[in-house]
Order: sequence, then structure tokens, then C-alpha cells
Amino acid sequence: LDIRSYDNKDRWIVQIFPEKNDFIEIDNQHDEAWIGGPGISSWNMVSGTMGFHSNQEKLFFQSEKTGYSHLYSYDFSTKTISQLTGGNFEVHDVKLSQDKSTFYLTLNKNHPGNRELYKLESNSTKLKAVYSENGAIQSYFSPDEKYISYLFSDKINPWELYLMKNETKAVSTKITNSKSEAFKNYKWTDPEVVTFKGNDSIDVYARLFKASETDNKPAVIFVHGAGYLQNAHNYWSNYYREFMFHNLLKDNGFTVLDIDYRASEGYGRNYRTAIYRHMGGMDLNDQLSGKNFLVDNFNINPDKVGIYGGSYGGFITLMALFTMPEEFACGAALRSVTDWMHYNHEYTSNILNYPNTDSIAYRRSSPIYFAENLTNPLLILHGMVDDNVQFQDVVRLNQRLIELGKTNWELAVFPVEAHSFSKSYSWTDEYRRIFELFKTELDQE
Repeated sequence: LDIRSYDNKDRWIVQIFPEKNDFIEIDNQHDEAWIGGPGISSWNMVSGTMGFHSNQEKLFFQSEKTGYSHLYSYDFSTKTISQLTGGNFEVHDVKLSQDKSTFYLTLNKNHPGNRELYKLESNSTKLKAVYSENGAIQSYFSPDEKYISYLFSDKINPWELYLMKNETKAVSTKITNSKSEAFKNYKWTDPEVVTFKGNDSIDVYARLFKASETDNKPAVIFVHGAGYLQNAHNYWSNYYREFMFHNLLKDNGFTVLDIDYRASEGYGRNYRTAIYRHMGGMDLNDQLSGKNFLVDNFNINPDKVGIYGGSYGGFITLMALFTMPEEFACGAALRSVTDWMHYNHEYTSNILNYPNTDSIAYRRSSPIYFAENLTNPLLILHGMVDDNVQFQDVVRLNQRLIELGKTNWELAVFPVEAHSFSKSYSWTDEYRRIFELFKTELDQE
């Protein structure tokens, strides 16, 4: 069994003996912040990697014990644990061969922004590359395991299906070609994945959409949502609408920086938990470090940098305009959390503990308590039937801005939309408004 403590700071893997009404502890992972990471059971009823291998004589599981999520094996006969993978990378997917002798592992071994396929014999710690190109692979095995079908994408090419033999140096055959002629005819920008230093000298990764001429030009910082998610990577983004929007911005003279701020996936435990007890702390500081990176390296006008994002990205946008009012010239906050007291308990309690025992963490992390500092233009956009960040949350913020006498903000309401929009006209209207905000507030001409 995989057992978690109620406060999500401990995980135990135990072996139960029903006939003896007894159990033994195989592994305990403790985290002063919260248990999480790839392949590890999580708050949203997400099961972790766990199963039997080597003729059922051993158990495999993942742990962040070393600071990165790696694969471990427990021997039932010797009652010992062995670490099967290690290094400054993470195991993102585990598949076991039918004879339970070979692991096929998806790793970001060569670059944090990759998903590469490796082979590992269950009695070995030596990884063998099966597919390690820049980009991402999602693999599927034929019933006899002689062939691998896989999806692959890079930064400017969406997922396509391929087939290859399950052998060394196999040649791949492309099965699908799903891009339209219009898509192929547009000159998409292949964003460079760059790094800059956070204010604590840690490397922060980001995608850079650099305008052709940037001297004294404006820039936009995009903040991805979900908190624990990766977007500054080498494969096709789930934020494909924003990818296209960033191309539009670039075509109109804006440089765009898309940052994997603190708490993003793919960079290990310390990166993941850096926001513990303070959302809008290190993660927001990374947005400011990104702005400084643009100003210092591309002659961006420091007074013409905007910021936008949705969900957690909308929350960061609000925190930026409310707690760093002179740093960002304007912002667009989409489907934003405004007060963490009103959000999903299972998600929030991991990071901020409980409101009745850690009220300080909730107050310093909630934008509504800093609304009086709003100076520069703010565009708020929210679906009225949002099933994730409740619409009431943004209504409270609007009331607060009215009470404060703020006049440089607008609310756009989408009556038929939930957290993720379903109507194309809603997406169009939302991004039209954001584009017009940036053109009005940031354009030099």
C-alpha cells in the first residue's frame, strides 16, 4: 500500500500481511513542505509509480529522496532498497516489459526540457538510450514488444505518430502528417530555451520569442498556469494558443519571455517546493529576474514590459501589479485566484498549510490584500461558470477595487465559459482584448 499523511508531508509504502493482522514499513519519504514530484502519489487522487518486477521478487517505486524523482527497487527477501536511477534529472514515466525484466523510462536526462526514452534492465543501473532527440516522446509497445509506436513533437511541430522496431539504432517510419497547409505555410518562430539567474543565483529556464529589432522596444512576460507544470521545454506546448499568440506578438515587435518560474515541473524537489508558505514569493521574483534579463541583454525598455497569464499565471499577474506596482507597465489576469482561502483545499493546503494554523501564509499569498497598490492598467478576464477558480473569487476582487476607488482596471466576463474555454469566439475575444491592452500600453509608436 501507498499511504499518505493527512497533511501530505509523509508517504509510507508498506507491506501488509492480512492473515497476521500486521505490516512492515518498506519506505518512508518525509518532506517539510509537501510530498510530490513525477511518479509520486499526489493530492488529486493521482496514483504513483509502483509495481512488481524480477519475477515478483522485488517492488519498484519512485521517490524524491535525493532531491529528484528517481526509480527505486525493494528486495522482499533481503528487505533492502536499491536506487536504480540517479542524477540531476527526473523519471517522468515508467513502463515494465511483460516478462518484468526491463524498464522503459521517460527521462529529461540530456536537458530539463526533453522527454527521452531509455531502457534499463531490472537488475542493472546502466541506462541505454532508445530515443534521445531534443523534444518529447510518448511511447507505446506492441503486444509482442517487438515494435514501438510513439508520439513525438518539438517546439514548432505538433505531435505526430511514428513506428520503429524495438532494437538498437532502429529507423523510424512516420505514420501521420497532421499539419494543415496554412500551418505549414506560416513561418513559426522556434523559441530559444534560455537560462537566466534568479535572485538566489539559481538557473531559471524560459522560452524566448525575440523580436527582430529590440532596442528600446516593449516586451511581454507570460506566466503559465497550474503551478506545477513545465512550459519552457523543447516540445509542443499544451499552451498552443499562447504559442501562436506569442508569434503574433513577436510579429508586431514585442519580445516575449515564457518562464518556468519556481514551482515548475522538471527541475527537482527544491525547485518544486520553493513557494512553500509564500505563493507570489520566489515565483514572482523569477518574473522580475526575467524582466531584468530582457532589459540587460536585449535593450528592452524597462518601462514597457507587460505581464499576463491564466489561472496560477493570472494570480502571479495580480501579485505582480499589486506588490511590484512600478515594475510592470500593465497586466492581463485570466481566471485568477484572488484569495487562496477560497480555493481547492487539497491543492492549497499542500503549499500554504491550513488557514486556521498558518494564516500568515494565506494572507501574504493572496492578491486581494494588496489591491490598494494597483497603479498600472489591469485587465481581468473570467468565465462566469468557472468550475475551478470560482467566479465569486474575482467578484470579490472587483468589489475591493471599487471600494478603493481604482479606475485603471477592466473586467471582461464570459457568461458561458468554464475555467478552460470551449468556444472559439471566446478565445478570440479574450486574446483580442489582451493584444489591444499591450498595443495601447506598451507600443512605442
